[in-house]
Amino acid sequence: MEVKGTAVRSTPLFVRQRFSSRFDEWADSLSAEARKVMLARISTSAWFPLQTAMIEPTQKICDLFFEGDSAGALEIGRFSADYSLWGLYRLFIKIGSPSFLIKRATSVFSTYYRPCKMILVEQTPLSALVRITEFAEPNELVELRIIGWMERALKISGCSDVQTKITKSLTRGEDCTEIVAQWR
Repeated sequence: MEVKGTAVRSTPLFVRQRFSSRFDEWADSLSAEARKVMLARISTSAWFPLQTAMIEPTQKICDLFFEGDSAGALEIGRFSADYSLWGLYRLFIKIGSPSFLIKRATSVFSTYYRPCKMILVEQTPLSALVRITEFAEPNELVELRIIGWMERALKISGCSDVQTKITKSLTRGEDCTEIVAQWR
């Protein structure tokens, strides 16, 4: 399975901004292949192996900076939304509706991972139900990064009291990953 550089690029930036004094420690903890990706100039249009470009670096962040807690992946997802939704994108997100944001996000995420299929199943003015029905290498850290991104993007769009939860998961052997997002 592969992940697009757009989704990979925020990982080393997260470590540089949040844990700058320990960046080298993090980079040195990575396998040679993952380190090569994280230390290179990451092209947003390039494709990388999911394991070495996202899962391993995220796990090492959780291990080193979050005492092994996978909630670190949520923080990376939130950071990624801040990083990717800037400038005109941020203005566009702020003037658009949360419904538009979620609809657009499901189509964009499907282009960041391959193979991947993410669909918007149900939406109300204050909630959304999203399903990932195809993901060749299901992983809890990737799911947490996705919901962290969704949470922060909804907050950027002006929503408050944003809550996300995974009600079904491919990582648990279920037929899909189901993400419920609610907001005010």
